[in-house]
Amino acid sequence: MQRNLALFDLDHTLLPLDSDQAWAHYLTGLGLADGARHADEIDRHYRAYAAGELDMHAYLDVTLAPLARYPRAQLEAWRAQFMRDVIAPAIRPEALALVARHRDAGDLCCIVTATNTFVTAPIAAALGVDHLLAIELGTRDGTPGGEYTGKSVGVLSFREGKIERTDAWLAALGRTLGDFERSWFYSDSINDAPLLERVTDPVATNPDARLAAIAAARGWPVLRLFDEAGVAA
Repeated sequence: MQRNLALFDLDHTLLPLDSDQAWAHYLTGLGLADGARHADEIDRHYRAYAAGELDMHAYLDVTLAPLARYPRAQLEAWRAQFMRDVIAPAIRPEALALVARHRDAGDLCCIVTATNTFVTAPIAAALGVDHLLAIELGTRDGTPGGEYTGKSVGVLSFREGKIERTDAWLAALGRTLGDFERSWFYSDSINDAPLLERVTDPVATNPDARLAAIAAARGWPVLRLFDEAGVAA
């Protein structure tokens, strides 16, 4: 049984980009109807997220809409192209090394992200992380392989919801956060302060200005995998 736990945010933490925003822009590049307007709306919501002011439900209404508009087979074909053209070039050796260090130490590893499972599942696999907690998606027939409704289901893995989702996941494994000798959480965002405060080893990773200030005040370590342009530091 693993003695230690390593939790990772995804966007701007392990990746030097926001995967949801990148997906929206990728769809725009495919020339889909209303693609530019969709990307503009995503950008507006992303600015609210960065400011710690995101209305998550309003954001999900926008970002999940394309999943209900197109057949799943088509969406998965586009996602495979997106992984090849956008995500694979963005996966940096520094991020892979961070994950590998914890995995090789025998730590239980999990990505905890506020981006949806459709976008993030193949990214987690590419990063070598077996466990993923992300926004769960509804399907029309209620099965995992069904056509998407464009709506989320369950507790949102956002802000305090990341704590609730992590606790539920660990409970399903017969564990609690307190069972681990050490627990890390790596994140860039002020939105993740609640979960950072719960672990034994919070690590402000490529932090935004407000999280950097909290880290400085509380003596949390700061890890910079990428510079502001997304280039390995």
